[in-house]
Amino acid sequence: MRINEKNYVDRAERAILDLVKEAEQDRRVKGIVTTSKIRNLLAMTADIYNQVLEQSREKLDEEVIGRIEYLRVRVMYECGREPQVRRFVEKAELIEILREIGGSKKNYLLFSRYMEALVAFHKYHGGKDQ
Repeated sequence: MRINEKNYVDRAERAILDLVKEAEQDRRVKGIVTTSKIRNLLAMTADIYNQVLEQSREKLDEEVIGRIEYLRVRVMYECGREPQVRRFVEKAELIEILREIGGSKKNYLLFSRYMEALVAFHKYHGGKDQ
């Protein structure tokens, strides 16, 4: 996995700092992703998280795997709607990480914590609704 227990916090902060830096250096970039957009992605993640916690085995059942795949579709849709979301998703490598979950409960829980870290660093580094 691109993220692990040791690096996901630093990777989240780096992604947000890179977005902030790009927005400051390039006038064509209209700020970073808004708080409402990033929290929307987190809400979709959290909805699945609750179902993943109920799973007793490490291998997720087909229904949950299907929901994770649908989450990937929704993330792609949001990327198509907003250039800021696309930059955020690409910088954070969310699509690649979602693919790497591979039906693993442990990997999904790690992805969920990564999303929380992204939201936290977004807020900390001045992310806001624009």
